[in-house]
Formats: sequence, C-alpha cells, structure tokens
Amino acid sequence: MEDIARRKKELREAVWRRLTEAGVARFPGAWGRIPNFVGAEEAARRALELPEVQRARVVFVNPDSPQYPLRAELLSAGKVLVMAAPKLSGEKPFLLLDPTRIKPHPLRVATLKGAFRYGIRIGPEEAPLVDLFVTGCVAVSPEGARLGKGGGFADREYALLLKAGRLAPGAPVLTTVHEFQILSGIPQEPHDLRVDILVTPERVLRVSRET
Repeated sequence: MEDIARRKKELREAVWRRLTEAGVARFPGAWGRIPNFVGAEEAARRALELPEVQRARVVFVNPDSPQYPLRAELLSAGKVLVMAAPKLSGEKPFLLLDPTRIKPHPLRVATLKGAFRYGIRIGPEEAPLVDLFVTGCVAVSPEGARLGKGGGFADREYALLLKAGRLAPGAPVLTTVHEFQILSGIPQEPHDLRVDILVTPERVLRVSRET
C-alpha cells in the first residue's frame, strides 16, 4: 500500500510539473489541485456532443475549475446538475442546480460562488436519479484508471450516491482532461473510481467496462 501511495504521489507531481512547464496550466495553477488547463472549453463542447451526455437528464458534476465550462454547457443545454460541495462540507454535501428554476445566466450559476448562491443544498438521498457522473482528474489512463489529488472525494461522492440508490444503472463516469493528463500505469486500489469516457480538446476515448 505504501508503494502504491508513493507511486501515485510521483505521478501527480509529474503531471503538475508537465502542465506547468508546458504553459498549459491555467489559474489557479496546477500544483495540489485538479488542474485547470488550456482547452477546457473545447473539451466541454466535445463532451456535450456525446450521446451519453445528450441523453442524460440529470448529471452529477464536480466543483473544480477545469469542469466549469462543462457545467455551464450542461446548464445551457437544460440539464439538471447535482454538484458536490468542496470537500463534501456540511450535513447536506450536494447542491441541486435546476436550470428551469434559476434565472441568472448559466455562466454565473456554473461558478462555485454561483452554485452556492442559486443552488439548493441537498443530501445524497434527496438527489434526483443521476444519469451521468462527471469527475475531474489529475491523471487518467487509457484503461480508465483515475488519479485524483489524494483526498478521496470523488470516490466518496460516487459511493454516497450509490449507497443512496441515486445512480441510474450503468450511469457512465466521464472526465475532461488535457492530453498531458493521460498516462499509462496508474496503480489502482479497490475503492478507486474508474472512468468510462475520457474527453480532451482533441479526442474522445471510451473504456470497455471489462478493461
């Protein structure tokens, strides 16, 4: 287990370093975060074209900055969002964002500040049935192995919805990332969330459930 933790730490630092040195990390910087990246808007638009996204009525989304463009696109498309509060804070750790009941522009609502202002705090058992689960990554492998920033929050978010029975059967897990975040050889532990669809500004990768 210590070897896995050490290897994960090395991979995180390698990705943060590469994004920073290549000049493709955006504010607020890559280190210690789910890194924001140049091309996040293009990745969001590409994701919105996918049939899994178009079919989804309710989408779970992470609160991190690289997925802000995707949150805005989803709201603009009329999708209901269930967003995690940072670090799953509070007794009700999710926010419900229903575009039919929110007047401000999606670009405002999709920000962290906007979500807290216009969203409704809910617990996992109060969430509508989620058709698609969106998460951020520090790194992800072509086989769907995901590496977060080390807090385990994405794993907990998914587990909370699953335990509450609020994940639709077969709901895919999707992430938007920069090409530099795609790495092979990411070690996995039993509790680690896996990704089904990887979307970059340039392409879409689908992972077989048997991989």
